[in-house]
Amino acid sequence: MLKILIAEDEEPIANLIRVNLKKAGYECICAYDGEEAANLMEEGHYDLLLLDIMLPKISGYELMEYAKTLSLPVIFITAMGTTNHKVTGLKMGAEDYITKPFEIVELLARVEAVLRRYHKIGKIIKVLDVEIDLSSRIVLQNGQQVLLTLKEYELLLFFVRNPNIALYREVIYEQVWEKEYTGDSRTVDLHVQRLKKKLGWEGHICAIYKIGYRLETSL
Repeated sequence: MLKILIAEDEEPIANLIRVNLKKAGYECICAYDGEEAANLMEEGHYDLLLLDIMLPKISGYELMEYAKTLSLPVIFITAMGTTNHKVTGLKMGAEDYITKPFEIVELLARVEAVLRRYHKIGKIIKVLDVEIDLSSRIVLQNGQQVLLTLKEYELLLFFVRNPNIALYREVIYEQVWEKEYTGDSRTVDLHVQRLKKKLGWEGHICAIYKIGYRLETSL
């Protein structure tokens, strides 16, 4: 299991990140000040550091320099959202820079993108009875290939990359179709129903009233 260190002094934010990353299958440790984060980095191995800039005792910028000596990839998560701050963080070597407030779905996507760049995430995703080969785009269920359209495949990927999370229809549409949501939910609903039927996942992809859908992987 990939291990992520969250260096964030606001405990509610740190715990929100931890809970959602845990649901997505990551092991997470929280540090609430820079000194604690530095000690954890020294004592253990981590695959990714989520780093606030304004930390007590030791700043995020100082921790960034230490992370580089450990070849530890870093994503800054901070309220300091000016262009100058972003440029500074990226020039220091951060892999990404996320400004608060942020959407959990976006955070999970960026975390996965960085881990994939560092070859920490394999090309095979396994969830429930399905195996997805990202290189060939082949989907197998219990060893048998399932034929999906392009959008059904991308919709499946979006669900499995955000397990056990309530996903709004507009978020699903904008992420999968890469277009602005105009309020017509029929496209999303139709594709979800077709995907559920093809996989027999009626009990796993659950409709959430007036919101959207959630992939339940821990039933």
